[in-house]
Amino acid sequence: MTTTAQQPLNSGFGAASTAEEVIKGIDLTGKVAIVTGGYSGIGLETARVLRAAGAEIVVPARDVERARTALEAVPGAEVDYLDLLDPASIDTFAEKFLASGRPLHLLVNNAGIMATPLARDARGYEAQFAINHLGHFQLTTRLWPALVAAKGARVVVLSSRGIRFAGVDFDDLNFEHRTYEPFLAYGQSKTANALFAVEVDRRGKEHGIRAFAVHPGLIIDTGLVKHIDPAMLQAAGALDSAGEPIRDPERQMKTVQQGAATTVWCATSPRLDGLGGVYCENVDITPLVTPENEAAWATGDTIPGVLPRAVDPEAAARLWEVSERLTA
Repeated sequence: MTTTAQQPLNSGFGAASTAEEVIKGIDLTGKVAIVTGGYSGIGLETARVLRAAGAEIVVPARDVERARTALEAVPGAEVDYLDLLDPASIDTFAEKFLASGRPLHLLVNNAGIMATPLARDARGYEAQFAINHLGHFQLTTRLWPALVAAKGARVVVLSSRGIRFAGVDFDDLNFEHRTYEPFLAYGQSKTANALFAVEVDRRGKEHGIRAFAVHPGLIIDTGLVKHIDPAMLQAAGALDSAGEPIRDPERQMKTVQQGAATTVWCATSPRLDGLGGVYCENVDITPLVTPENEAAWATGDTIPGVLPRAVDPEAAARLWEVSERLTA
């Protein structure tokens, strides 16, 4: 197995850094950004901070009215309809954006679902894989001309430490032959997100498009954990006895502001000029998990790192080809 070059940069930031801190001094005037899921949780914080730095913000949303209400805190943000489970709506959104003639400097593939009961889209594809990966694959590839037109674009893909639960099962992507387990499906989709960033970067860098995968941390006061039993979160040490979130950034238990920091850093930091195709956490490129520390990494939450299978260029290229067929 080959892997990407996961070399930390010693960015000067860390697990407790916030999105506002990492973007300080960066001017995004004249830049255009699309943030999926940009109307709740860390997506909303990402959109808010990018807008405050001068970027033009577009937020695709399945619930347009809810998005507009949430984005009242982000003056000037544009909302348009998109459902990541509906391929036609993805095409319509992309066509409308391309017709505007605007370049796309920043694409943040932030929206996602986690550990949901088994559901499928109209094509029969398992919902976590369809929303977290395939929908964003289709959106990114349809918006490709606008990314090229930016002459220096970045694509940020939200992955997760959930990569530990599963790799991508190319023989049974949609759980047609194996027993469905919510976290297994989530892990597959998050590994797919990381691999997608690797291949976007490989295909895009000659056009000035660089891509990054991000683990934001465990931010439990968002809608992402609504399908997880609170007792499980308490047992994992993420909730206290009163059901309130425990904050411990070094254990990945972060606020929304801290959770958005790595996304914003990957989207805007000059330190990443000329780099891409890497997996980042705690506002830096993270190292590879080595065989000798994999067990400790998988069962703990203080050791940084990414599994080699999530940054394997061969698997990334295979996933792209499969995704093209599935979204054609």
